[in-house]
Amino acid sequence: MTECLGGTTLKAHDHKLEGDEREVARLASAGQPYSGTELRIVRMDGSDADPDETGEILIKSPATMKGYWNNTAATIETLRDGWVHTQDLGRLDSDGFLYVVDRKKDMIISGGENIYSWEVEEALRHHPAVAEVAVIAVPDPEWGEAVKACVVLREGMRVGQDELIAHCRTRIASYKKPRSVEFVAALPRLFNGKIDKKALRTPYWSRQERQVS
Repeated sequence: MTECLGGTTLKAHDHKLEGDEREVARLASAGQPYSGTELRIVRMDGSDADPDETGEILIKSPATMKGYWNNTAATIETLRDGWVHTQDLGRLDSDGFLYVVDRKKDMIISGGENIYSWEVEEALRHHPAVAEVAVIAVPDPEWGEAVKACVVLREGMRVGQDELIAHCRTRIASYKKPRSVEFVAALPRLFNGKIDKKALRTPYWSRQERQVS
């Protein structure tokens, strides 16, 4: 994040391709905090999460921003008591390794269950026909939100919605699987190349009383 520059590093001696299960799992982490950097994972109520419990990532260091230019409201929302509220979700293990889970605004709450879009996307990426995918929340009259996948297929390959949903069941819990799949030629992107999930969500939420940005 430009608001806090670098915050963590995975040191060379932690790059263990052959180790115990915990050591190999650390290759998927963002590493440990830099010297002079503090990390917290907090729950929705602001209390500190337990080790391996998912919550919002907060960071404090001498390198964090002083505030947004001419935007006091955004500064107050993001920078509180010296902590940058990143709007990223993650967890810290008992050894202080950070695992980034999702963007807070991209988390889907369906039937009271938290579903992380990144986890569903990873399951879909393992299908050989999937080139790119973005998972979003769409309105659902029964569950509040439902999981929808927007998929770009690899050139010359075909797959149906039912096959992709069945594939997800083999990799993640059934309640996390997409309830619908839309096949698109390309995914919308922001100026920095990131997928614009807000643009994908807008058509589904524009006429809803409750908004998901």
